[in-house]
Order: sequence, then C-alpha cells, then structure tokens
Amino acid sequence: MSGPLAGRTALVTGGGSGLGASMASHLARSGARVVLVGRRAEALAATAGRIGPATRAEVCDVADPAAVDDLAARLADEEISIVINNAGIAGPVAPLVEVSPEEWDEVFAVNVRGTYLVCRAFLPAMVERGTGDVINVASVSGKRPLTRRTPYCASKMAVLGLTSTLAFEAGPAGVRVNALSPGPVEGDRMDRNFALEAQRSGTDVATARTAFVGRAALGRMITEDEVGAAVVAMLEMPGLSGADVDLSAGMVA
Repeated sequence: MSGPLAGRTALVTGGGSGLGASMASHLARSGARVVLVGRRAEALAATAGRIGPATRAEVCDVADPAAVDDLAARLADEEISIVINNAGIAGPVAPLVEVSPEEWDEVFAVNVRGTYLVCRAFLPAMVERGTGDVINVASVSGKRPLTRRTPYCASKMAVLGLTSTLAFEAGPAGVRVNALSPGPVEGDRMDRNFALEAQRSGTDVATARTAFVGRAALGRMITEDEVGAAVVAMLEMPGLSGADVDLSAGMVA
C-alpha cells in the first residue's frame, strides 16, 4: 500500500455502512490497513470486500465492556495507530418527557460509553509508542437545538467533552485526539426526514428540503464522501489536537 497513511493501521467502529464505510474507504485509499468493527457481520464483510485485501472485519458491540476487551485481545497482532470512533445510534424522536430511561441509556451506551471503552482499550498502546490519532465522530447536533432529539444531542455534546479532555491527557505522550462534527448528510435517511416533515407541515417534499438546506451557508448538505475525505485531511494535519472540526456546509441553528 502506498499513500500518506502507508504503514499505519486504522480501526473504524460502525464501519459496515454509511459514514463508517466511507471513512474506511478513504483511509484505505490513502494507504492505511483498515480494521472494520461493527455489530453486523454481513455488512462488515461486504464493505471489506469492496475496499480490498488490506481490510479486516471484526464483530463487536462497542457498548459492551467484555466485547471490547475481547476485540482488543483479537487485535493484539495489529499495531492500531488510528482509532475512528464512529459507532452511534440516533435514538428516539420524541419530547424529553416521553423518552424512557431505557431509551436514554441505550443512546448513551453506544454513543458515549462505546467511545470511552474503545479509547480505554486502544489508547495505552499509542501512549506507550508515543504516537497515534483518535478521531471521535460527534455531530453539529451536539452544538445546536434539534427538537425532539434530546438523548442524541446530549450524547454528542458528551463526546465533545470527552474529546477535549482526552486530548490534554494523551497529548503529552504524542497522541492526538480530535472530534469531527458532521452536519446532515445526503442520503436515504434525510430523504425520509423530508417526507415526514412535509407530511407534518402539510407541504411537499421539495419545499421541506429547500427550507432545510436554506439554513446552511452553502445551501446544501454534505456527502458521505466528504466526511471520509475530512478524516484523512485531519490525519494529515500534525498540529491538530483537541479540535472539533465542523463539517456541515455551514449549517446554523
């Protein structure tokens, strides 16, 4: 493999589809060996097959401490120097008072505890080697209002707090910790949201879409490909540490 990341191995959680698959693809094209981590073996295998032979797929529920410990043991033969904490769930869409404690806990288990557990498992080796990169995927929704999505927004703000503090803990050892906060991404998920908003507001899908993207400085949403490219760009910026990179086409509240 050749490229700016040649000789490095990157672990990508939530790597079987969507943003995780795009990040993994860009990392591989930049020369990195990639370890895809997720809960669905079939999706991981399909993505690994598309990316190429320098890819390894490992099933793991990042919210489960024992599963993450087992993952670290299985990867003892890999020198993981890049960790992309991308695994996450959207959680319920409801007013806070209608969100059950179980729903709240599930969102935080994956989005926050999963990030913590993966860092806890793979950071010590980076610190010992004196080099490494951690990128935690947060969201612009952790920094602006998003009605009826309190668990998700709160969890992503927690990821930002984890990132900024961990950057100062790991930085003296030469390990960089940063966050990437994507905005709304083009695709089926947003198309479904526009259809629901059109139904709710009594308009059509095109009107709902236009009203939404009009809130962005560039008048559009971002793409999965742009998120993948942003991860590689962040890794090529040696002075970037403790940062929160906003990739949202200028989306504002």
